[in-house]
Amino acid sequence: MNDTPVDKLSFEHAMRELESVVDALEKGDVPLNDSIALYERGAQLRKRCEDELKRAEEKVAAITLGADGTPTGIKPVDGL
Repeated sequence: MNDTPVDKLSFEHAMRELESVVDALEKGDVPLNDSIALYERGAQLRKRCEDELKRAEEKVAAITLGADGTPTGIKPVDGL
């Protein structure tokens, strides 16, 4: 398990680590206390990934298109 704070991880790194956590938990050969720690880390990683995806989704939604369908700019999105 990585000791880097979850909020310091890139989306891609958080996803890779989350996949590793899920794989370890699915195997079922992790001691109970370690499983609990993995589950907690996994929950933090999941939230980090969801937040990053939501932020990206909001940025994409903010792109404005001209009459011909080409991007013309972005409209302001609260909090970005």
